[in-house]
Amino acid sequence: MFSIKNMAAAGVAIAALVTSAVSHSATELRVGTWLPPTDNQNAIVWPTWAKWVEEATEGRVKVKLEYGLGHPKTMFQLVEDGVIDASFSYHGYVPGRFKLPQIVEQPGLGVGAEAASVALWRVYDKYFRVANEFEGLEVLGMFTHGQGTIQSNFRITSLADLEGKKIRVGGGIQTELSEKMKVTPVAAPATKAYEMLQQGVIDGIFMPMAQQKSLRLSEVTKYITIFPEGMYMGSFSMFINPDFLDSLSERDRQAIMSVSGEKLSRMAGAAWEEGDGEGFIAAKADKVEINEVGAAQLLSRQFNTLITGMDKLWIDSVADRKVDAEAALAELRNIARNYHRAK
Repeated sequence: MFSIKNMAAAGVAIAALVTSAVSHSATELRVGTWLPPTDNQNAIVWPTWAKWVEEATEGRVKVKLEYGLGHPKTMFQLVEDGVIDASFSYHGYVPGRFKLPQIVEQPGLGVGAEAASVALWRVYDKYFRVANEFEGLEVLGMFTHGQGTIQSNFRITSLADLEGKKIRVGGGIQTELSEKMKVTPVAAPATKAYEMLQQGVIDGIFMPMAQQKSLRLSEVTKYITIFPEGMYMGSFSMFINPDFLDSLSERDRQAIMSVSGEKLSRMAGAAWEEGDGEGFIAAKADKVEINEVGAAQLLSRQFNTLITGMDKLWIDSVADRKVDAEAALAELRNIARNYHRAK
């Protein structure tokens, strides 16, 4: 006789089979990452987006993080070639290709990473998408790191203290600043900073506060110099292989894009801003001397003189992109400086 108990057991078995089949049939979206697991990009941003994607696609697409794929500049090519399905990287690592998003890197924006990331996404979507700098890639989001600082093993009270010092720079606006500051620039990915500082290969780095914790730089730096309105910001994009998207149903393509764009950009910027706060705490705990330069100090006055006209240089540099760069810069600054986090 087929009892209620047997029916229940059969139902559980069938449910397990269905769950197994759904899980087995889910498409895996492989995201390549080059930062350590402790960085908020990997601890918060990608896991949160993965949850959004899985929920939006009702479990049909699942995200998997993959580490150790090489220099961050290769992420663009790895995604284009389909070696991985999606990733993120810093535009300055590929000089000349992604000039437009570096609009947000100009010194003196004076906001945190969340506001800057939202502003960058909106300006990219309105002004820059048509320039097709990301040919071969589909952009998921744009974000910035927090305000850049100088993290060093020597005290800085004047720009003259920087002359001739070996400073790690990441490209983009940092390269221009290093030239103006007369430092000896050393190009290297962020992940090499700890080793280079520890071994004395460099005297300091240009980097945001978050890396005091995420890359443990508080262990190998003695001084941090922070400019009042921001030394620079760094621009990143998050992108996916268009062929991978085309392999999905229209329903799932739309679902993935619905949890990307401004929503993803805002979250990535907010996570970095949170990381900056954690980095500040780590620096204090390790007794790193932090110099938050006052607006009236000599160093601040020197810096403001040094950066005069840099925004015009950026506008001229993107003339071949055929976009209204001046209007885009004005709008980006307006959005960023008037941004209020939604409650």
